[in-house]
Amino acid sequence: MENTGEISPSPLGEEPRFDELRAPHAALIPADDVAEGEMDGETVRSFAPILANSMKVAPPTGSRKVKRQVLARVQGWRARYDEWKLGVSERLSGLDLAPDLAENIGSRRWFRGLGTMVALGAIAFAFWPSLTPLEARAAIPEGEDIRDEFRSQMIMPLALGADSGRRMGPTAAVIPLASAPERPQIELVVTLAKGDSFSTMLRRAGVSATDIGRVSALIGDAMPLSEIEPGTKMDIVLGRRTEEGAPRPLDALAFRARFDLELEIERNSAEIETGEPGTLSLARNVIRVDDTPLRVRGPVGSSLYRSMRAAGVPASAVQDYLRTLDDQIELDREVRSSDEFDIIIAYRRAATGERQAGNLLYAGIDREGEPKTQLMRWGEDGQFFEASGVGEQRKGLVAPVPGPVSSVYGMRRHPILGIRRMHPGLDFRARHGTPIAAVTDGQVVSAGRAGGCGIAVRLRHGGGLDTRYCHMSRMAVRRGQQVKRGQVIGYVGSTGLSTGPHLHYEMYRNGRHINPSSVNYVTRAVLEGTELIDFRRRLIELRQIEPGAALEDLEQLPSEVEEPSREIERIAATSM
Repeated sequence: MENTGEISPSPLGEEPRFDELRAPHAALIPADDVAEGEMDGETVRSFAPILANSMKVAPPTGSRKVKRQVLARVQGWRARYDEWKLGVSERLSGLDLAPDLAENIGSRRWFRGLGTMVALGAIAFAFWPSLTPLEARAAIPEGEDIRDEFRSQMIMPLALGADSGRRMGPTAAVIPLASAPERPQIELVVTLAKGDSFSTMLRRAGVSATDIGRVSALIGDAMPLSEIEPGTKMDIVLGRRTEEGAPRPLDALAFRARFDLELEIERNSAEIETGEPGTLSLARNVIRVDDTPLRVRGPVGSSLYRSMRAAGVPASAVQDYLRTLDDQIELDREVRSSDEFDIIIAYRRAATGERQAGNLLYAGIDREGEPKTQLMRWGEDGQFFEASGVGEQRKGLVAPVPGPVSSVYGMRRHPILGIRRMHPGLDFRARHGTPIAAVTDGQVVSAGRAGGCGIAVRLRHGGGLDTRYCHMSRMAVRRGQQVKRGQVIGYVGSTGLSTGPHLHYEMYRNGRHINPSSVNYVTRAVLEGTELIDFRRRLIELRQIEPGAALEDLEQLPSEVEEPSREIERIAATSM
Protein backbone atom coordinates (compact mmCIF):
# COMPACT_ATOMS: atom_id res chain seq x y z
CA MET A 1 0.00 0.00 0.00
CA GLU A 2 1.36 3.34 -1.03
CA ASN A 3 1.81 6.19 1.40
CA THR A 4 -0.52 8.85 -0.01
CA GLY A 5 -0.52 11.08 3.04
CA GLU A 6 -4.12 10.16 4.04
CA ILE A 7 -5.18 8.51 7.27
CA SER A 8 -7.59 5.61 7.14
CA PRO A 9 -9.96 5.05 10.03
CA SER A 10 -9.13 2.31 12.47
CA PRO A 11 -11.31 -0.79 12.55
CA LEU A 12 -14.21 -1.10 14.99
CA GLY A 13 -14.38 2.69 15.41
CA GLU A 14 -11.31 2.85 17.63
CA GLU A 15 -9.37 6.06 18.01
CA PRO A 16 -6.18 6.19 15.88
CA ARG A 17 -2.99 5.72 17.78
CA PHE A 18 -0.39 8.44 17.90
CA ASP A 19 2.15 6.32 16.03
CA GLU A 20 -0.44 5.80 13.23
CA LEU A 21 -1.09 9.54 13.02
CA ARG A 22 2.59 10.37 12.69
CA ALA A 23 3.50 7.52 10.35
CA PRO A 24 2.79 9.25 7.03
CA HIS A 25 4.85 12.22 8.12
CA ALA A 26 7.64 10.50 9.91
CA ALA A 27 10.12 12.08 7.58
CA LEU A 28 9.19 15.53 8.99
CA ILE A 29 10.21 14.57 12.55
CA PRO A 30 13.88 14.23 13.39
CA ALA A 31 14.95 10.76 14.45
CA ASP A 32 16.55 11.96 17.68
CA ASP A 33 13.35 13.70 18.78
CA VAL A 34 11.26 10.61 18.04
CA ALA A 35 13.56 8.47 20.04
CA GLU A 36 13.54 10.70 23.02
CA GLY A 37 9.77 11.52 22.78
CA GLU A 38 10.36 15.26 22.70
CA MET A 39 9.87 17.86 19.94
CA ASP A 40 10.96 21.47 19.69
CA GLY A 41 8.49 24.39 19.19
CA GLU A 42 8.95 24.73 15.44
CA THR A 43 8.27 21.04 14.90
CA VAL A 44 5.11 21.21 17.05
CA ARG A 45 3.79 24.17 15.04
CA SER A 46 4.38 22.33 11.75
CA PHE A 47 2.75 19.20 13.14
CA ALA A 48 -0.46 20.98 14.45
CA PRO A 49 -2.30 21.27 11.05
CA ILE A 50 -1.64 17.64 10.32
CA LEU A 51 -3.13 16.61 13.64
CA ALA A 52 -6.20 18.84 13.08
CA ASN A 53 -6.88 17.35 9.64
CA SER A 54 -6.45 13.90 11.09
CA MET A 55 -9.08 14.59 13.77
CA LYS A 56 -11.57 15.63 11.07
CA VAL A 57 -11.37 12.30 9.21
CA ALA A 58 -11.29 10.30 12.42
CA PRO A 59 -14.48 8.40 13.34
CA PRO A 60 -16.80 10.53 15.61
CA THR A 61 -17.03 9.79 19.29
CA GLY A 62 -20.29 9.08 21.12
CA SER A 63 -20.76 12.68 22.35
CA ARG A 64 -20.09 14.06 18.89
CA LYS A 65 -22.68 11.67 17.41
CA VAL A 66 -25.33 12.88 19.90
CA LYS A 67 -24.46 16.50 19.18
CA ARG A 68 -24.81 15.95 15.45
CA GLN A 69 -28.19 14.27 15.91
CA VAL A 70 -29.49 17.15 18.06
CA LEU A 71 -28.31 19.73 15.51
CA ALA A 72 -29.96 17.77 12.70
CA ARG A 73 -33.30 17.69 14.55
CA VAL A 74 -33.18 21.39 15.39
CA GLN A 75 -32.43 22.26 11.79
CA GLY A 76 -35.31 20.06 10.68
CA TRP A 77 -37.72 21.77 13.07
CA ARG A 78 -36.49 25.17 11.90
CA ALA A 79 -37.06 24.24 8.27
CA ARG A 80 -40.56 22.92 9.03
CA TYR A 81 -41.39 26.11 11.03
CA ASP A 82 -40.22 28.35 8.18
CA GLU A 83 -42.31 26.31 5.77
CA TRP A 84 -45.38 26.57 8.05
CA LYS A 85 -44.92 30.31 8.56
CA LEU A 86 -44.65 30.88 4.83
CA GLY A 87 -47.81 28.89 4.19
CA VAL A 88 -49.80 30.74 6.87
CA SER A 89 -48.66 34.13 5.57
CA GLU A 90 -49.73 33.16 2.02
CA ARG A 91 -53.17 32.05 3.25
CA LEU A 92 -53.66 35.23 5.36
CA SER A 93 -52.59 37.46 2.47
CA GLY A 94 -55.26 35.87 0.37
CA LEU A 95 -57.97 36.64 2.96
CA ASP A 96 -57.39 40.48 2.68
CA LEU A 97 -58.52 41.17 6.28
CA ALA A 98 -57.15 44.73 6.46
CA PRO A 99 -58.01 46.60 3.24
CA ASP A 100 -57.51 50.34 2.88
CA LEU A 101 -60.71 51.97 4.26
CA ALA A 102 -60.10 55.06 2.11
CA GLU A 103 -60.82 53.02 -1.08
CA ASN A 104 -64.11 51.60 -2.39
CA ILE A 105 -66.20 52.95 0.50
CA GLY A 106 -69.39 50.94 0.93
CA SER A 107 -68.20 47.80 -0.86
CA ARG A 108 -68.08 44.29 0.65
CA ARG A 109 -64.30 44.53 0.87
CA TRP A 110 -64.64 47.85 2.74
CA PHE A 111 -67.15 46.42 5.26
CA ARG A 112 -64.82 43.42 5.82
CA GLY A 113 -62.01 45.85 6.71
CA LEU A 114 -64.38 47.80 8.97
CA GLY A 115 -65.25 44.57 10.79
CA THR A 116 -61.55 43.85 11.29
CA MET A 117 -61.03 47.30 12.78
CA VAL A 118 -64.02 46.94 15.13
CA ALA A 119 -62.85 43.48 16.24
CA LEU A 120 -59.33 44.73 16.98
CA GLY A 121 -60.78 47.69 18.90
CA ALA A 122 -62.98 45.35 20.95
CA ILE A 123 -59.98 43.18 21.78
CA ALA A 124 -58.02 46.25 22.83
CA PHE A 125 -60.87 47.42 25.10
CA ALA A 126 -61.18 43.93 26.54
CA PHE A 127 -57.56 44.09 27.71
CA TRP A 128 -57.89 47.70 28.94
CA PRO A 129 -56.53 47.96 32.51
CA SER A 130 -58.91 48.72 35.32
CA LEU A 131 -58.98 52.31 36.60
CA THR A 132 -60.10 51.31 40.07
CA PRO A 133 -57.84 53.03 42.61
CA LEU A 134 -55.59 50.72 44.56
CA GLU A 135 -55.85 50.82 48.30
CA ALA A 136 -52.45 51.23 49.89
CA ARG A 137 -51.57 50.04 53.32
CA ALA A 138 -51.84 52.69 56.02
CA ALA A 139 -48.56 54.41 56.85
CA ILE A 140 -49.25 54.03 60.57
CA PRO A 141 -51.19 51.38 62.52
CA GLU A 142 -54.86 52.21 62.75
CA GLY A 143 -56.62 52.79 66.01
CA GLU A 144 -58.24 55.59 68.00
CA ASP A 145 -55.47 55.79 70.58
CA ILE A 146 -52.70 55.90 67.99
CA ARG A 147 -54.56 58.48 65.87
CA ASP A 148 -55.10 60.74 68.89
CA GLU A 149 -51.43 60.47 69.78
CA PHE A 150 -50.37 61.56 66.29
CA ARG A 151 -52.94 64.38 66.14
CA SER A 152 -51.69 65.77 69.43
CA GLN A 153 -48.30 66.33 67.82
CA MET A 154 -49.56 67.92 64.59
CA ILE A 155 -49.40 71.65 63.85
CA MET A 156 -52.32 72.75 61.69
CA PRO A 157 -53.82 76.24 61.06
CA LEU A 158 -56.37 77.06 63.73
CA ALA A 159 -57.88 79.74 61.48
CA LEU A 160 -59.05 76.98 59.12
CA GLY A 161 -60.88 75.11 61.88
CA ALA A 162 -58.15 72.73 63.00
CA ASP A 163 -58.27 71.31 66.52
CA SER A 164 -54.85 69.68 66.69
CA GLY A 165 -51.82 70.81 68.62
CA ARG A 166 -53.88 72.07 71.59
CA ARG A 167 -53.41 69.15 73.97
CA MET A 168 -51.47 65.91 74.28
CA GLY A 169 -53.18 62.66 73.50
CA PRO A 170 -54.51 60.95 76.62
CA THR A 171 -52.78 57.83 77.87
CA ALA A 172 -53.68 55.25 80.49
CA ALA A 173 -52.11 57.47 83.19
CA VAL A 174 -54.60 60.29 82.56
CA ILE A 175 -57.51 60.52 84.99
CA PRO A 176 -60.54 62.19 83.35
CA LEU A 177 -62.07 65.08 85.31
CA ALA A 178 -65.75 65.51 85.81
CA SER A 179 -65.49 69.18 84.82
CA ALA A 180 -62.34 71.04 83.76
CA PRO A 181 -61.99 74.81 84.08
CA GLU A 182 -61.84 76.72 80.81
CA ARG A 183 -59.30 79.33 79.84
CA PRO A 184 -60.60 82.81 80.61
CA GLN A 185 -59.52 84.12 77.22
CA ILE A 186 -58.36 82.77 73.84
CA GLU A 187 -56.15 84.93 71.61
CA LEU A 188 -56.21 84.21 67.90
CA VAL A 189 -54.64 85.65 64.75
CA VAL A 190 -56.81 85.09 61.69
CA THR A 191 -56.20 86.00 58.03
CA LEU A 192 -58.77 87.08 55.48
CA ALA A 193 -58.23 84.63 52.63
CA LYS A 194 -58.75 85.47 48.96
CA GLY A 195 -62.36 84.86 47.98
CA ASP A 196 -63.41 84.66 51.65
CA SER A 197 -65.92 86.97 53.32
CA PHE A 198 -65.47 88.88 56.55
CA SER A 199 -68.34 87.11 58.31
CA THR A 200 -67.16 83.65 57.22
CA MET A 201 -63.70 84.35 58.61
CA LEU A 202 -65.14 85.37 62.01
CA ARG A 203 -67.50 82.38 62.10
CA ARG A 204 -64.57 80.04 61.42
CA ALA A 205 -62.66 81.65 64.30
CA GLY A 206 -65.52 80.82 66.72
CA VAL A 207 -67.26 84.22 66.97
CA SER A 208 -70.98 83.97 67.65
CA ALA A 209 -73.54 85.09 65.05
CA THR A 210 -74.73 87.97 67.27
CA ASP A 211 -71.21 89.37 67.64
CA ILE A 212 -70.54 88.93 63.92
CA GLY A 213 -73.55 91.06 63.04
CA ARG A 214 -72.57 93.78 65.50
CA VAL A 215 -68.91 93.84 64.39
CA SER A 216 -69.86 93.96 60.70
CA ALA A 217 -72.15 96.93 61.36
CA LEU A 218 -69.46 98.84 63.31
CA ILE A 219 -66.75 98.28 60.69
CA GLY A 220 -69.21 99.02 57.87
CA ASP A 221 -69.72 102.52 59.33
CA ALA A 222 -65.97 103.18 59.12
CA MET A 223 -65.30 101.64 55.69
CA PRO A 224 -66.92 99.21 53.24
CA LEU A 225 -66.18 95.60 54.15
CA SER A 226 -65.37 94.88 50.48
CA GLU A 227 -62.36 97.24 50.68
CA ILE A 228 -60.58 95.03 53.22
CA GLU A 229 -57.69 93.55 51.26
CA PRO A 230 -57.21 89.75 51.16
CA GLY A 231 -54.32 88.74 53.37
CA THR A 232 -55.22 91.21 56.13
CA LYS A 233 -54.36 89.77 59.54
CA MET A 234 -56.66 90.38 62.51
CA ASP A 235 -56.05 89.92 66.25
CA ILE A 236 -59.08 88.39 68.00
CA VAL A 237 -59.63 87.85 71.72
CA LEU A 238 -62.49 85.55 72.78
CA GLY A 239 -63.74 85.83 76.38
CA ARG A 240 -65.21 83.44 78.94
CA ARG A 241 -68.39 81.55 78.14
CA THR A 242 -71.54 82.72 79.90
CA GLU A 243 -72.78 79.13 80.16
CA GLU A 244 -71.67 75.67 79.20
CA GLY A 245 -72.01 74.96 75.48
CA ALA A 246 -72.51 78.61 74.55
CA PRO A 247 -70.09 80.33 72.09
CA ARG A 248 -67.39 82.52 73.56
CA PRO A 249 -68.11 86.26 73.39
CA LEU A 250 -65.84 88.53 71.37
CA ASP A 251 -63.80 90.72 73.74
CA ALA A 252 -61.54 92.50 71.23
CA LEU A 253 -60.72 92.70 67.52
CA ALA A 254 -57.98 94.85 65.93
CA PHE A 255 -56.57 95.07 62.41
CA ARG A 256 -54.97 97.45 59.90
CA ALA A 257 -57.88 98.46 57.71
CA ARG A 258 -55.87 100.75 55.43
CA PHE A 259 -52.34 102.05 55.27
CA ASP A 260 -53.45 105.12 57.23
CA LEU A 261 -56.19 103.61 59.41
CA GLU A 262 -56.29 101.05 62.19
CA LEU A 263 -59.61 99.82 63.64
CA GLU A 264 -60.09 98.37 67.13
CA ILE A 265 -63.25 96.87 68.61
CA GLU A 266 -63.47 96.26 72.37
CA ARG A 267 -66.17 95.15 74.78
CA ASN A 268 -67.00 97.39 77.73
CA SER A 269 -64.98 95.93 80.63
CA ALA A 270 -67.17 97.55 83.32
CA GLU A 271 -70.23 95.73 82.08
CA ILE A 272 -68.32 92.45 81.88
CA GLU A 273 -67.31 92.72 85.56
CA THR A 274 -70.95 93.14 86.59
CA GLY A 275 -71.86 89.95 84.73
CA GLU A 276 -73.69 91.66 81.88
CA PRO A 277 -72.92 90.77 78.27
CA GLY A 278 -71.40 94.19 77.59
CA THR A 279 -71.52 96.27 74.42
CA LEU A 280 -68.96 96.50 71.62
CA SER A 281 -67.49 99.83 70.60
CA LEU A 282 -65.28 100.88 67.69
CA ALA A 283 -62.14 103.02 67.95
CA ARG A 284 -60.49 104.57 64.87
CA ASN A 285 -56.74 105.11 65.07
CA VAL A 286 -55.70 107.39 62.22
CA ILE A 287 -52.03 106.84 61.34
CA ARG A 288 -49.99 109.78 60.15
CA VAL A 289 -48.69 109.16 56.62
CA ASP A 290 -46.21 111.12 54.51
CA ASP A 291 -46.83 111.01 50.74
CA THR A 292 -43.52 112.45 49.54
CA PRO A 293 -42.63 110.62 46.27
CA LEU A 294 -39.42 108.65 46.07
CA ARG A 295 -36.87 109.89 43.56
CA VAL A 296 -33.85 107.83 42.49
CA ARG A 297 -31.07 108.94 40.13
CA GLY A 298 -27.98 107.15 38.92
CA PRO A 299 -25.74 106.36 35.94
CA VAL A 300 -27.07 104.05 33.23
CA GLY A 301 -23.85 102.02 32.97
CA SER A 302 -23.66 98.82 30.94
CA SER A 303 -27.24 97.75 31.85
CA LEU A 304 -30.04 100.17 32.64
CA TYR A 305 -32.10 97.51 34.42
CA ARG A 306 -29.23 96.31 36.63
CA SER A 307 -28.17 99.85 37.48
CA MET A 308 -31.70 100.78 38.63
CA ARG A 309 -32.09 97.61 40.67
CA ALA A 310 -28.68 98.18 42.28
CA ALA A 311 -29.84 101.71 43.22
CA GLY A 312 -32.81 100.23 45.14
CA VAL A 313 -35.65 100.81 42.65
CA PRO A 314 -38.41 98.15 42.99
CA ALA A 315 -38.55 95.64 40.13
CA SER A 316 -42.13 96.55 39.20
CA ALA A 317 -41.20 100.25 38.96
CA VAL A 318 -38.18 99.42 36.76
CA GLN A 319 -40.40 97.48 34.37
CA ASP A 320 -42.91 100.36 34.16
CA TYR A 321 -40.04 102.79 33.57
CA LEU A 322 -38.56 100.74 30.71
CA ARG A 323 -41.97 100.13 29.15
CA THR A 324 -42.81 103.85 29.24
CA LEU A 325 -39.50 104.93 27.70
CA ASP A 326 -39.68 102.19 25.06
CA ASP A 327 -42.89 103.73 23.70
CA GLN A 328 -41.03 107.01 23.27
CA ILE A 329 -37.42 106.30 22.22
CA GLU A 330 -35.15 103.50 21.02
CA LEU A 331 -33.50 102.40 24.26
CA ASP A 332 -30.75 100.39 22.58
CA ARG A 333 -29.64 103.23 20.30
CA GLU A 334 -30.59 106.50 22.01
CA VAL A 335 -29.52 105.78 25.62
CA ARG A 336 -25.79 105.93 26.36
CA SER A 337 -23.91 104.36 29.25
CA SER A 338 -22.81 107.85 30.38
CA ASP A 339 -26.43 109.07 30.69
CA GLU A 340 -28.30 109.22 34.00
CA PHE A 341 -31.69 107.71 34.72
CA ASP A 342 -34.22 109.73 36.72
CA ILE A 343 -37.25 107.95 38.17
CA ILE A 344 -39.94 109.16 40.59
CA ILE A 345 -42.53 106.78 42.06
CA ALA A 346 -45.40 107.30 44.48
CA TYR A 347 -44.26 106.46 48.01
CA ARG A 348 -45.93 106.46 51.41
CA ARG A 349 -44.35 106.38 54.86
CA ALA A 350 -46.38 105.66 57.97
CA ALA A 351 -45.47 106.99 61.40
CA THR A 352 -45.50 103.38 62.61
CA GLY A 353 -42.62 102.52 60.25
CA GLU A 354 -44.41 100.83 57.35
CA ARG A 355 -43.59 101.84 53.76
CA GLN A 356 -45.52 101.40 50.54
CA ALA A 357 -44.38 101.97 46.94
CA GLY A 358 -46.90 103.02 44.30
CA ASN A 359 -47.14 103.78 40.58
CA LEU A 360 -44.51 105.35 38.36
CA LEU A 361 -44.93 109.16 38.29
CA TYR A 362 -41.96 110.38 36.26
CA ALA A 363 -39.48 108.74 33.88
CA GLY A 364 -36.54 110.66 32.50
CA ILE A 365 -33.09 110.40 30.94
CA ASP A 366 -30.49 113.14 31.56
CA ARG A 367 -27.43 113.71 29.40
CA GLU A 368 -24.55 115.93 30.59
CA GLY A 369 -26.72 117.43 33.32
CA GLU A 370 -29.58 118.39 30.98
CA PRO A 371 -32.90 116.47 30.64
CA LYS A 372 -33.05 114.61 27.32
CA THR A 373 -36.32 112.74 27.83
CA GLN A 374 -39.04 113.70 30.34
CA LEU A 375 -42.31 111.78 30.73
CA MET A 376 -44.83 112.39 33.52
CA ARG A 377 -48.06 110.59 34.37
CA TRP A 378 -51.08 112.87 34.13
CA GLY A 379 -54.87 112.60 34.17
CA GLU A 380 -57.36 110.04 35.38
CA ASP A 381 -56.28 107.51 32.74
CA GLY A 382 -52.67 107.63 33.94
CA GLN A 383 -51.34 108.61 30.50
CA PHE A 384 -47.72 109.76 30.15
CA PHE A 385 -47.01 113.15 28.57
CA GLU A 386 -43.81 114.82 27.47
CA ALA A 387 -42.64 117.99 29.17
CA SER A 388 -44.09 119.95 26.25
CA GLY A 389 -47.58 118.56 26.95
CA VAL A 390 -47.61 116.03 24.11
CA GLY A 391 -48.68 112.63 25.33
CA GLU A 392 -48.02 109.05 24.41
CA GLN A 393 -45.88 109.50 21.31
CA ARG A 394 -45.45 106.11 19.68
CA LYS A 395 -42.64 104.92 17.44
CA GLY A 396 -44.99 103.57 14.74
CA LEU A 397 -47.52 100.91 13.92
CA VAL A 398 -47.48 97.39 15.25
CA ALA A 399 -47.86 94.41 12.91
CA PRO A 400 -51.45 93.11 12.99
CA VAL A 401 -50.23 89.49 12.88
CA PRO A 402 -46.76 87.93 13.25
CA GLY A 403 -46.52 86.68 9.66
CA PRO A 404 -44.91 87.52 6.32
CA VAL A 405 -46.66 89.51 3.58
CA SER A 406 -47.96 87.16 0.86
CA SER A 407 -49.56 89.77 -1.42
CA VAL A 408 -48.72 93.47 -1.70
CA TYR A 409 -50.77 96.56 -2.52
CA GLY A 410 -51.46 97.07 -6.26
CA MET A 411 -52.93 95.52 -9.42
CA ARG A 412 -53.07 91.73 -9.58
CA ARG A 413 -55.12 88.80 -10.94
CA HIS A 414 -57.74 87.74 -8.40
CA PRO A 415 -57.06 84.11 -7.36
CA ILE A 416 -60.79 83.21 -7.30
CA LEU A 417 -62.51 85.50 -9.80
CA GLY A 418 -59.66 85.19 -12.30
CA ILE A 419 -59.86 88.83 -13.38
CA ARG A 420 -57.22 91.51 -13.05
CA ARG A 421 -58.17 94.18 -10.52
CA MET A 422 -56.82 96.38 -7.74
CA HIS A 423 -55.67 94.74 -4.52
CA PRO A 424 -56.30 97.57 -1.98
CA GLY A 425 -54.27 96.21 0.94
CA LEU A 426 -51.70 93.74 2.25
CA ASP A 427 -52.20 90.00 2.74
CA PHE A 428 -50.41 88.53 5.76
CA ARG A 429 -49.78 84.78 5.78
CA ALA A 430 -50.88 83.31 9.15
CA ARG A 431 -52.40 80.14 10.54
CA HIS A 432 -56.09 79.76 11.28
CA GLY A 433 -56.89 81.20 14.73
CA THR A 434 -53.84 83.51 14.97
CA PRO A 435 -54.76 86.59 17.09
CA ILE A 436 -55.12 89.87 15.16
CA ALA A 437 -53.95 93.03 16.98
CA ALA A 438 -54.98 96.65 16.50
CA VAL A 439 -52.08 98.56 14.94
CA THR A 440 -52.76 101.56 17.22
CA ASP A 441 -55.43 103.06 19.46
CA GLY A 442 -58.85 103.55 17.91
CA GLN A 443 -62.59 102.95 17.95
CA VAL A 444 -64.52 100.12 16.26
CA VAL A 445 -66.78 101.70 13.63
CA SER A 446 -67.96 98.42 12.03
CA ALA A 447 -67.77 94.76 12.94
CA GLY A 448 -69.43 91.89 11.09
CA ARG A 449 -69.95 90.38 7.61
CA ALA A 450 -68.72 92.55 4.74
CA GLY A 451 -69.33 90.68 1.46
CA GLY A 452 -66.14 89.29 -0.10
CA CYS A 453 -64.16 90.47 2.95
CA GLY A 454 -65.98 87.94 5.10
CA ILE A 455 -65.97 88.77 8.79
CA ALA A 456 -64.26 92.18 9.03
CA VAL A 457 -63.52 94.84 11.66
CA ARG A 458 -62.89 98.51 10.84
CA LEU A 459 -61.12 100.85 13.27
CA ARG A 460 -61.03 104.66 13.27
CA HIS A 461 -57.82 106.11 14.70
CA GLY A 462 -58.40 109.85 14.33
CA GLY A 463 -56.89 112.32 11.92
CA GLY A 464 -58.85 110.80 9.02
CA LEU A 465 -57.05 107.44 9.34
CA ASP A 466 -58.95 104.10 9.31
CA THR A 467 -57.84 100.46 9.13
CA ARG A 468 -59.80 97.33 8.20
CA TYR A 469 -59.07 93.65 8.97
CA CYS A 470 -60.77 91.04 6.75
CA HIS A 471 -61.39 87.25 6.45
CA MET A 472 -61.56 86.73 10.25
CA SER A 473 -62.73 83.44 11.70
CA ARG A 474 -64.31 85.31 14.63
CA MET A 475 -64.27 88.77 16.22
CA ALA A 476 -63.17 89.83 19.71
CA VAL A 477 -64.66 93.36 19.70
CA ARG A 478 -67.99 95.01 19.03
CA ARG A 479 -69.08 98.17 17.29
CA GLY A 480 -68.42 101.37 19.27
CA GLN A 481 -65.77 99.79 21.51
CA GLN A 482 -62.50 101.60 22.24
CA VAL A 483 -59.36 99.53 21.62
CA LYS A 484 -55.72 100.02 22.59
CA ARG A 485 -52.59 99.56 20.54
CA GLY A 486 -51.80 95.83 20.38
CA GLN A 487 -55.24 94.72 21.69
CA VAL A 488 -56.65 91.53 20.11
CA ILE A 489 -59.65 92.40 17.92
CA GLY A 490 -60.17 89.03 16.19
CA TYR A 491 -58.63 85.85 14.84
CA VAL A 492 -57.34 84.82 11.41
CA GLY A 493 -59.73 82.82 9.25
CA SER A 494 -60.79 82.22 5.65
CA THR A 495 -64.29 83.72 5.42
CA GLY A 496 -65.50 85.48 2.28
CA LEU A 497 -63.62 85.26 -1.03
CA SER A 498 -60.51 83.56 0.30
CA THR A 499 -58.37 80.64 -0.82
CA GLY A 500 -57.02 79.90 2.65
CA PRO A 501 -56.38 81.33 6.12
CA HIS A 502 -54.76 84.79 5.97
CA LEU A 503 -55.34 88.40 6.99
CA HIS A 504 -56.28 91.07 4.45
CA TYR A 505 -55.28 94.42 5.98
CA GLU A 506 -56.44 97.75 4.50
CA MET A 507 -55.74 101.39 5.38
CA TYR A 508 -57.79 104.47 4.52
CA ARG A 509 -56.92 108.17 4.56
CA ASN A 510 -60.05 110.37 4.55
CA GLY A 511 -62.07 107.44 3.20
CA ARG A 512 -59.70 106.55 0.33
CA HIS A 513 -57.43 103.52 0.08
CA ILE A 514 -53.71 104.08 0.70
CA ASN A 515 -50.74 101.72 0.66
CA PRO A 516 -50.36 100.38 4.25
CA SER A 517 -46.66 99.63 3.80
CA SER A 518 -45.87 103.31 3.08
CA VAL A 519 -47.36 104.74 6.29
CA ASN A 520 -45.46 105.40 9.52
CA TYR A 521 -47.39 107.55 11.96
CA VAL A 522 -47.68 108.33 15.68
CA THR A 523 -50.63 109.06 17.92
CA ARG A 524 -50.57 112.16 20.11
CA ALA A 525 -52.61 113.79 22.84
CA VAL A 526 -51.93 117.50 23.43
CA LEU A 527 -52.65 119.42 26.64
CA GLU A 528 -53.91 122.98 26.30
CA GLY A 529 -54.95 125.94 28.43
CA THR A 530 -55.11 125.65 32.20
CA GLU A 531 -54.56 121.91 32.06
CA LEU A 532 -51.17 122.47 30.41
CA ILE A 533 -50.28 125.05 33.11
CA ASP A 534 -51.20 122.62 35.89
CA PHE A 535 -49.23 119.86 34.16
CA ARG A 536 -46.06 121.95 33.97
CA ARG A 537 -46.43 123.12 37.58
CA ARG A 538 -46.66 119.52 38.77
CA LEU A 539 -43.63 118.62 36.64
CA ILE A 540 -41.58 121.35 38.29
CA GLU A 541 -42.65 120.13 41.76
CA LEU A 542 -41.56 116.58 41.01
CA ARG A 543 -38.18 117.63 39.65
CA GLN A 544 -37.52 119.64 42.82
CA ILE A 545 -37.76 116.53 45.03
CA GLU A 546 -34.39 115.55 46.44
CA PRO A 547 -33.24 112.03 45.53
CA GLY A 548 -33.67 109.63 48.47
CA ALA A 549 -35.52 112.14 50.67
CA ALA A 550 -38.47 109.77 51.10
CA LEU A 551 -36.24 107.04 52.56
CA GLU A 552 -35.70 108.86 55.86
CA ASP A 553 -37.81 107.77 58.83
CA LEU A 554 -40.61 110.03 60.04
CA GLU A 555 -40.02 111.71 63.36
CA GLN A 556 -42.54 110.48 65.90
CA LEU A 557 -44.73 113.01 67.62
CA PRO A 558 -45.12 112.88 71.43
CA SER A 559 -48.64 111.53 70.98
CA GLU A 560 -47.38 108.70 68.79
CA VAL A 561 -44.87 107.32 71.33
CA GLU A 562 -46.36 104.21 72.91
CA GLU A 563 -45.70 103.52 76.57
CA PRO A 564 -44.43 99.97 77.31
CA SER A 565 -47.18 97.72 78.64
CA ARG A 566 -44.95 95.29 80.59
CA GLU A 567 -42.82 96.16 83.60
CA ILE A 568 -39.66 94.68 82.11
CA GLU A 569 -40.09 96.89 79.03
CA ARG A 570 -40.47 100.00 81.24
CA ILE A 571 -37.25 99.15 83.09
CA ALA A 572 -35.40 98.63 79.79
CA ALA A 573 -36.71 101.96 78.43
CA THR A 574 -35.65 103.96 81.52
CA SER A 575 -32.18 102.38 81.64
CA MET A 576 -31.36 103.38 78.06
